[in-house]
Amino acid sequence: MKIDNSSFERVEELKYLGATLTHQNSVQEEIKSRLKSENAGYYSVRNLLSSSLLRKNLKIKIYRAIILLFVLYGCETWSLTLRKERRLRVFENRVLRRIFGPKRGEVTGVWRKLHNEEFKDLYCSPNIVQVIK
Repeated sequence: MKIDNSSFERVEELKYLGATLTHQNSVQEEIKSRLKSENAGYYSVRNLLSSSLLRKNLKIKIYRAIILLFVLYGCETWSLTLRKERRLRVFENRVLRRIFGPKRGEVTGVWRKLHNEEFKDLYCSPNIVQVIK
């Protein structure tokens, strides 16, 4: 039996089991769509993450159970570039800033945002890029 290849259509991208597969095996669009979808999930729980009624360790559990797992679905197939790593870290730092809130300066007493390096001390787990690797 002979198959006529002209009847087949070339598929540029395909959504399979929640992951976007492209004909060039590019994960950039997959990461972008994951972060875009997770932004919606993040905004649905952001009031919980900034609430003073919840303890920080409970907020971190919410982050790990809901947000992080959704973003990392299918990450075993990703090949990360520095640009993609940076994008993932920016996303994680934004969520962690919401969880830990601002910090009062010791000398001036003025409230300020936490620096990225300070998250290593506060968030004792490996960052999102280390989890992927």
